Amino acid sequence: MDSAFDVAILGGGLAGASLARQLQLEAPDLRLLVVEKRQHPVREAAFKVGESSVEIGAHYFQKRLGLEPHLRSAQLEKFGLRYFFTSGDNRDLASRFELGPAAFPPVPSFQLDRGRFENYLLRTVRESGADVRDGCRVQTVTLGPDLHRIAIASPGGAEEVTARWVVDASGRAGLLKRQLGLARPSPHGANACWFRVASRVCVDDWSDDPRWQARVPTRNRWLSTNHLMGPGYWVWLIPLGSGSTSIGIVADGDMHPFHRINRFERAMDWLREFEPQCADVVEPFGDTLEDFLALQHFAHGCAQLYSADRWALVGEAGVFTDPFYSPGSDFIAMSNDYATDLIIRSLAGEDVSARVESFNLTYLRLFDAFTRLYDGQYRIMGNAQVMTAKVAWDNACYWAITARLYFQRRFRRPEFIASIEPLMRRFFVLHARMQQLLRAWDLADHGSSYPAESTSVVDVAWLRALQASLGAPLKEDDALRAELSANFEMLENFARGWQAHASRRHPTIAGFITAATETSPLLFRELLLDPVPVGR
Repeated sequence: MDSAFDVAILGGGLAGASLARQLQLEAPDLRLLVVEKRQHPVREAAFKVGESSVEIGAHYFQKRLGLEPHLRSAQLEKFGLRYFFTSGDNRDLASRFELGPAAFPPVPSFQLDRGRFENYLLRTVRESGADVRDGCRVQTVTLGPDLHRIAIASPGGAEEVTARWVVDASGRAGLLKRQLGLARPSPHGANACWFRVASRVCVDDWSDDPRWQARVPTRNRWLSTNHLMGPGYWVWLIPLGSGSTSIGIVADGDMHPFHRINRFERAMDWLREFEPQCADVVEPFGDTLEDFLALQHFAHGCAQLYSADRWALVGEAGVFTDPFYSPGSDFIAMSNDYATDLIIRSLAGEDVSARVESFNLTYLRLFDAFTRLYDGQYRIMGNAQVMTAKVAWDNACYWAITARLYFQRRFRRPEFIASIEPLMRRFFVLHARMQQLLRAWDLADHGSSYPAESTSVVDVAWLRALQASLGAPLKEDDALRAELSANFEMLENFARGWQAHASRRHPTIAGFITAATETSPLLFRELLLDPVPVGR
């Protein structure tokens, strides 16, 4: 058995196995070792949480890793993100304001059965030549100037291997992060619990109201990542290709204490109080319960992800923000892209010190920007008006700047990122101020209620075009910089429009973003719920 490798990947889950796949595609001659503590194949459905992907992660798996045949045949294409806001006692889904598409979005994403997907990935990288050792544990990692030494415990006994690069993909265990003292707390204090039932939970069946059914005549709501929204919380319902359904509660720890949801019986009691229709639907499936897990203060940070001393942290071994908007696979895609770039260049003899500095800075700035989407924002989740503005704004930022840079493969181009530094600084400031506006708007809007209507972000022409254009061919640098500048100008106008609308209703918040101005022509009334939404 070989004991000398170019790259040792500690962890064969979603981050580690997809990194091995990417390295095999971009540098097929590398000697790869993947050490995975679980014996494979693992069970389907009730394996890991994080089943919903969005554009960056889906594109990474589908196009960059060439996994589209598996995604199309063994997983489920997602019917977008869908939100139902609090109405009365939450016993009638049709009476709740609905934010979600009536058709599949132009750029696809997928619901992932993690057990099925990770089995396929690990089998693929093994068949492609990687040395995959499952059922093994990493005991120690000794970093050296030329070679790193990894002590591995397996059913057959102990062994030491060497590698020129070592990548920590061990998830929350964070082997290298803990060893190097890189862990940093996150200010975001939400908690979560989740479970899977071995049945299809179909929200399309929750109401027979013909008007409600007519909004999505294809009856594809169940393929969405469905969110049941309330003050301080959201509940997810995600279908899996194996036929099971993933159900989770994510809540602000101050408004909904962890002890209310940290056991299945307690979680069901919580659902009966806050989401009784969901509790009534789920209760008959109790006999098919496949698992139950809970996690307190799930968000975590990290001081450094990449080193010129030939080590890296990818996936949750580095950072984690929040499952709202499903960014987990996005961060895997970006962290793996950076690790792949550094590994290939350094093993070819290139000095990667400057790239390491750039990649760490950019990745941690994105982590901070994503954290601002969630930290302190759970209190507004029951407000249909403010959350519609937030979802529209957050998605517009993602499609206009962040996802565009990934689809255009510029995150691996430090010189390009440096060339747009002034724009990115303005973008991050605008983004932070909009989140402040949303919090202030919710406080001023306390007690407002909105009718049982519906709208969709991707039904607004310019937002749908923004998402659809992610799949455009690669652009020259000057053309992309011009596009990013134009997109930022649109975002500024969009922010001014929301601020103007909010300040007309609540003059005390007129000072946010900019002085109150006339509504921009880019502010589409389909997204405004004052007095009733136009979008249907």
